[in-house]
Amino acid sequence: MKLTPLVQVFDMPLASRFYIDRLGFEIVDKSPSVETAEGAFSHWMWLRKADVELMLNTAYDANERPLQRDDARELGHRDVGFYIDCDDVDAMHAELRGRGLIADAPQLQRYGTTSFTVRDPDGYSITFQSRV
Repeated sequence: MKLTPLVQVFDMPLASRFYIDRLGFEIVDKSPSVETAEGAFSHWMWLRKADVELMLNTAYDANERPLQRDDARELGHRDVGFYIDCDDVDAMHAELRGRGLIADAPQLQRYGTTSFTVRDPDGYSITFQSRV
């Protein structure tokens, strides 16, 4: 079995650029591109980096997205965290920094992993970790 989370995003072009350009995910599949008032984009994407998979889905239908993000809605995302195990968290940190991601250096955690955490444009927490 395998788990592939699906998360809702406010701005699909922004979210997909973050996951693809900054984190190095690749598109496995996506819905057809649609032309909307917000621009042209796919409403759904299935992404993969190594053995990690994630799906993104727009939080609003075409032409229904508000002009501003809903802060209360996004505060709920602060409870969602994705933990990605790496063989070498320092190498992963260097790779992502090379892709332009701004992230603090990995730190040894009291529970025995070395990790660093970033937040995506929608406030979801993504922690890359290696076990010590």
